[in-house]
Amino acid sequence: MPTSTPSPSLTSGSSGLVLYTRQGCCLCEGMEERLRALEPAPELECVDVDGDPELQGRYGLSVPVLAIRRADGSLQELPRVSPRLAGSGLADWLRRTGL
Repeated sequence: MPTSTPSPSLTSGSSGLVLYTRQGCCLCEGMEERLRALEPAPELECVDVDGDPELQGRYGLSVPVLAIRRADGSLQELPRVSPRLAGSGLADWLRRTGL
């Protein structure tokens, strides 16, 4: 099935994405795979919430959580991404959310 090609500047205006995850989370692993499969793949930093008590308390079992890291270092959390969204649909969603 043909897919549209995402624009070459998925990460323009930002420094990349932060994906809050936990080990053994199939939703987290799926989101990471779909993000890395984008062409071009956005810069992606994965953070295991279990490695930081503050993050674990904040996100608990709510992972995966996706955020944009702006050029100034600030983070903007994004709305929950549908686990079914992939490819050009995911790229379009990222553009609409500000990436």
